[in-house]
Amino acid sequence: MSSVILKELSNQDIDWMLATGERVEVLPGTVLVEQGQSLNALYILLEGALTVTLNQESADPLGRAFAVLEGGIPGREVAHLEKGEIIGVPLFENNLSSTTVYARKKSVVLMVPNAKLIQKLHQDLEFAAHLYRAFAVMLANRLQQMMKELGRSTSVLSKPQLREALIIFGELHDSDIDWLIAAGQIQVFPTGSILIRSGRPTEALYILLDGTVALNASDDDGNVLAHAFSNLEYSKSQPLEREFGRLSRGDMVGETPFIEVQPEAVTVKAVKDSRVLSIPKWRLSAKLLHDVGFAVRFYRVLAIILADKQTSLVQRLGYGRLTYSSDQSLDDSFANELNNYSLTQMGLAGARFDWMLKRIRIE
Repeated sequence: MSSVILKELSNQDIDWMLATGERVEVLPGTVLVEQGQSLNALYILLEGALTVTLNQESADPLGRAFAVLEGGIPGREVAHLEKGEIIGVPLFENNLSSTTVYARKKSVVLMVPNAKLIQKLHQDLEFAAHLYRAFAVMLANRLQQMMKELGRSTSVLSKPQLREALIIFGELHDSDIDWLIAAGQIQVFPTGSILIRSGRPTEALYILLDGTVALNASDDDGNVLAHAFSNLEYSKSQPLEREFGRLSRGDMVGETPFIEVQPEAVTVKAVKDSRVLSIPKWRLSAKLLHDVGFAVRFYRVLAIILADKQTSLVQRLGYGRLTYSSDQSLDDSFANELNNYSLTQMGLAGARFDWMLKRIRIE
């Protein structure tokens, strides 16, 4: 991951972090970040190695039982972090960690206090764009690593996470939405048609205006190239794909190319007649390159969505769940955990999405 941070940050960014931060030696077993606790600093791993774990509260036997039923193991290691990894970028006011991070061996980290970092993010847009993009790239890779460690349990993945529409339309400005409307075009996907094919390049960012699309993945991690060049309808060698989630109005799909991670082994298929706003990859890439304010907001949106997916995965495995009522569904209990950020942004996000629909005459 050292290549990510060196690629995404400028010399000025690195100089500021060195001047503001403090090099700290960390002994093996030292906890840097504790699950459920506030993140007070950003850490960049310079030397050594860190381990990410999920901890189950020992005082909650029902929660532990739930973790076992859903595939979780109390105190399970889910990721190993190497040199260059970033931990603790502030995305919310109440920035709580969904995992515990400790030193696997003697390590050296650069610690930057959150108060100074937040001030820098507000004052220096280029720095903010670079850091949010770097963090989004790392989160995407970390999430893939966690999925490999935990396995593709459909009982975990099928439950909905925090609605992406709240994040997208809560963070973007009115001028950003104006540009998306001007740059994009309306496309209609009849039931059964494919928006994105597993392993193939993604050529556009899609915002779902109405309808429903399903996310499908194969349990087979075999030949990705053969998978990409196979014919979904006719190839006998095509791995069987299972649905693990659905997206609806206001959700976004096709963001992976903009953080340059490998194409996901996910097929996106319309399960109802669906209309999307399609923004070509080349146009959005040019916008991100030339409009630093838009880039800050866009990469922040991606980082928040990826962080939310990680948190959702953790909670649905039973980790960090303090109580569970037999007369309350998991979806209801999770909905009650919406943080202050989403609650305050909900009205604004809804108004912006409705306004966008009126602008492009979608009832």
